[in-house]
Amino acid sequence: MLKRHARAACTALAAAGLLLAGTGGAIADSAPAAPSAATTLRTADAPPELLAAMGRDLGLTPTQAEARLAHEAEAGATAARLRDRLGAAFAGAWVDGVDAGTLTVATTRAADTAAIRAAGARAKLVTRTLAALDADRAVLDRAAGPATPVRYVDPRSNTLVVEETEAGAAAALLAATGTDPGRVTVVRTAEAPRPLYDLRGGDAYYMNGSGRCSVGFPVTKGSTHGFATAGHCGRAGTTTSGFNQVAQGSFQASVFPGNDMAWVAANTQWTATPYVKGSGGANTQVTGSVLQPVGASVCRSGSTTGWHCGTIQQHNTSVTYPEGTISGVTRTTVCAEPGDSGGSYISGSQAQGVTSGGSGNCSSGGTTFFQPLNPILSAYGLTLKVSGGDPGPGPGPGEPEPGGTWKAGTVYAAGATVTHGGATYRCLQGHQAQPGWEPPNVPALWQRV
Repeated sequence: MLKRHARAACTALAAAGLLLAGTGGAIADSAPAAPSAATTLRTADAPPELLAAMGRDLGLTPTQAEARLAHEAEAGATAARLRDRLGAAFAGAWVDGVDAGTLTVATTRAADTAAIRAAGARAKLVTRTLAALDADRAVLDRAAGPATPVRYVDPRSNTLVVEETEAGAAAALLAATGTDPGRVTVVRTAEAPRPLYDLRGGDAYYMNGSGRCSVGFPVTKGSTHGFATAGHCGRAGTTTSGFNQVAQGSFQASVFPGNDMAWVAANTQWTATPYVKGSGGANTQVTGSVLQPVGASVCRSGSTTGWHCGTIQQHNTSVTYPEGTISGVTRTTVCAEPGDSGGSYISGSQAQGVTSGGSGNCSSGGTTFFQPLNPILSAYGLTLKVSGGDPGPGPGPGEPEPGGTWKAGTVYAAGATVTHGGATYRCLQGHQAQPGWEPPNVPALWQRV
């Protein structure tokens, strides 16, 4: 029942995507159906352990969890197409509902609402664009201090949210920067986030034989194997040993604060695998790095607290730790405790990012932030280790390679353009390209222009 329901939802959204792509006339009956976003992101391959953790933390049945992953994949693709179409009027998008079956897209232009509804989403007319609110946040970031530790854009309220640990701190920040209080929602918080130095999202590793962090996602760089992790865990040259205390490698590069990213090159005793350590030690497959939308489910694996799941609250959040401000992190409802830093956040089989910091705990609940993975891969020229999938048909016997600027292994941000097979395509959702994800094969990720 579920698979039929999810397939129907995917088909409807895929049809809406074709409308937005401007295909114009009728599609010939003989034309092959484009793969849905859920198919591209392999949501049906979610392991039982991940579904069980979603059930525990999000109150979902296995059927609802499977449907949610499929709906989130389709919603991300539809929201990306609409963002591309709406341009400067785009004001954010998010999913709601137990199974994430409702996608809402906000715009500042009334004329856009019909196109949003035609794509199968709810339309919300607001007064401020996402770009304008992000610009306000950037102004506040330059003046924020520990008393206003978190700033982010909330598309649901169409405001900039500022968290304060002391009464009046947000008002003082707004006054100092000349920011209109009418554009801001102030939230009082009892806890300030801090880097989770003692946290783990996958297997543990130890720095210089003492402190402990967690493997984020295994990667390769040429013939070298290693992993992405948080920058606050170590600096270039810091040596590491693995969960078994065997010599492992060393940090090659690290940024913190500003961002919270690093990578470790391992010695020849260690091999990168396409897995995250799941509940009970079971392997959870990683098949890509497509960042999921606000409202989507996300799970974290930790050595202290095991598997925990929650939802994505905001992207592009700014956080001020005692050590300094980091920007561009994602805020989530997933809990964490000392022992998880640097570790993996995964949505379905799509790698999302590495644990940066947070507040609270897994008894009373908490808020955590992750550094998105794609910027780490791009900054250091890393290739995410993924499990094998269908590489696609490729050119037939005697046919030339299609040619163009698209290249597997490249990290593409939304809005990037490439050529492939004589056509030009625009990226809809940020991801690292891989064989089988050529632009014509994955309309969830690329739109022909």
